[in-house]
Amino acid sequence: MATKLKAFVQLVLVVAAIVVTALVGGGAEAVVLCNTDSTKLNLCRAAVTGNQPPPPTEACCAVIRHANLPCLCKYKSVLPTLGIDPKNALALPSKCGLRSPQCPGN
Repeated sequence: MATKLKAFVQLVLVVAAIVVTALVGGGAEAVVLCNTDSTKLNLCRAAVTGNQPPPPTEACCAVIRHANLPCLCKYKSVLPTLGIDPKNALALPSKCGLRSPQCPGN
């Protein structure tokens, strides 16, 4: 039980850091999340929001190529709170020519 609580608290702190980074913009310190600078993840925002998002840009795909994709699975459940459709997010690697991670619960 304590391990789950600790993991949940860590997740909340990471998500809070990402939200603050997104709100404050360029003046905020980046958070490294799953081997990726959190500010660079914003390059993929258009490709994961809305009903029919546009294809990812080459800049977005470059970010995804360097990310630890299985690690990003851990944050799947919080994506809707950030306005991100989890299905779009999980489809992003394949749209960039990469193998999609096998996230638990898919």
